Formats: sequence, C-alpha cells, structure tokens
Amino acid sequence: MGQKAINIFETCIPLFQVLSDNHRQTILLTLSEKGRMTVNEITERSSLSRPAISHHLKLLLEKGLISVEQKGTQRYYSASLNASVELLKELVAALEEECL
Repeated sequence: MGQKAINIFETCIPLFQVLSDNHRQTILLTLSEKGRMTVNEITERSSLSRPAISHHLKLLLEKGLISVEQKGTQRYYSASLNASVELLKELVAALEEECL
C-alpha cells in the first residue's frame, strides 16, 4: 500500500471509530433524514436515555459529523457530513490509485 493511502487511513481512524457505534449511526442518519433536531426530539425516536443521546451527540460533534445551532434555550443539531465525505472520497481515490 502506498504512503498516501496509509496517511489518509490514519486521518480516517477517528472517523471510523466514532462511526463504529450503531447508536451514533442511527442518530446521524436520523439527522440526515429529518434535518435540525433537539436532543429531546432525537430521544423521542430512540430507545436511549437523554444523557446517552447527549453523549453520542458530543462525540459526533467533536468529529465534525454534526453541527449545533443555539436558538434561545434550544440547541438544534444537524448532520454536517461534507468534510467527512470528502475525506472518505480521498481515501477511496488513493486506494484505487495505489492498490488496484
């Protein structure tokens, strides 16, 4: 495997780790489908507790997979996938170029 692909793989590891959890996958897909949502709205669609949802949102936010907007006392979360999708496209291109 080429060095470029290895470097991009290493950059992707935190993304892969956060996406390895089924609950985070579901939250991310729900936000992608429904758009902006509060923690309570996400919790209503989940079997997880509000604190558990908040924890998963924090991890997704840290990796840039979601964004948050404060309006008054409410925080609205939404999917923010562009940067991650571009990184994964780079990885696929490097793998095609160096490994196939």
